[in-house]
Amino acid sequence: MDIQFTPEELAFRDEVRAFLRDQLPAETAQRGLQGKRFSKEQSVQWMRALSARGWLAPGWPAEYGGTDWSVVQKHIFDEECFAAGAPRVVPFGAKMVAPVIIKFGTEAQKARFLPGILNSDDWWCQGYSEPGAGSDLASLKTRAVRDGDHYVVNGQKTWTTTAHWADWMFCLVRTDPEAQQQRGISFLLIDMKTPGITVRPIITLDGEHDVNEVFLDNVRVPVENLVGEENQGWTCAKYLLTHERTSIAGIGQTKAWLTRLKKVAREEQYNGQPLAEDPLFRAQLAELDIQMMALETSNLRILAAAREGGVPGAESSILKIRGTELRQQIAYLISKAVGSYSMPLLEDELEFGADVAPLHSDCSASAASQYLDSRKASVYGGSNEIQKNIIAKMILEL
Repeated sequence: MDIQFTPEELAFRDEVRAFLRDQLPAETAQRGLQGKRFSKEQSVQWMRALSARGWLAPGWPAEYGGTDWSVVQKHIFDEECFAAGAPRVVPFGAKMVAPVIIKFGTEAQKARFLPGILNSDDWWCQGYSEPGAGSDLASLKTRAVRDGDHYVVNGQKTWTTTAHWADWMFCLVRTDPEAQQQRGISFLLIDMKTPGITVRPIITLDGEHDVNEVFLDNVRVPVENLVGEENQGWTCAKYLLTHERTSIAGIGQTKAWLTRLKKVAREEQYNGQPLAEDPLFRAQLAELDIQMMALETSNLRILAAAREGGVPGAESSILKIRGTELRQQIAYLISKAVGSYSMPLLEDELEFGADVAPLHSDCSASAASQYLDSRKASVYGGSNEIQKNIIAKMILEL
């Protein structure tokens, strides 16, 4: 494939940049460029601005509010948004459950749930992982028993990102305990306000509250909230996971991190000269640049191959592995570059309402937080070890 942008694609890039200049609040952009946290309100404000332009859900069919963008246009859009410091589109609604509803849901489910996702009125979370069933997701034990027009759900989910903010959860449950593991699973949409749901925070090493434990105790879920057929939820799960793993590659975000690393390398001094002039560090930067170009090209090739209405297959595991490993390498070098200034987790600099100058460089406040946060990227969405098994079986046929 031709990896040079066409004149039309360059014109589209200019259009995206103009939109970002006009619609992205300066304070929000500044926080993003410094690697600081966004509040839920800042994220929702940005997603609603995208929705008003018709750009929130480019992966959806046009009839449901998506765009007719090519894979290259989607790539350009993501890259420009991260480069400008925009909040990422929270993936659980627009990028994960919505494609499942569009493909497997009823017309009533599409009419009920897609508008709330598109205008960001409904915040979603993912009820997949459980204690003892993370990467080995098919061994999940959360049960759903049919009782008239409802399922009664009992069990526990863990590492549930933004469950404390969520209005809805898409959840994998076991509806046939006698069937083989994958064949007895169903895909339910659960209102988080339903009695019997308890959310308990998990504070991660970077000091943030992103993930949670969710306990379900006799939670009654209407049968009409079943997506697809009963006991066939694994089909929905696999479809969703290919979207998730491709997204986790995070090309735009990784390029933004690499740009930040280069900025630090130009500013930091080592033996009286910029760190970027140190031969060893410069070689490490060059190696990351090469890996980034390879990942970006592979991402475009894989997405282009799936552009005819399909989804990436096992190739998404390649993107997930390389994308997460590359972000970890970049986060490590940023922390190494700013040295002792990356050690403290400077809460007063990271929080939403903070109005203080960075202690050292623009990246010092977030360096430790980003490094610690990046460690989990190779685990969520299916650990990288599991992804290697998928590649061995599905691509290498070992």
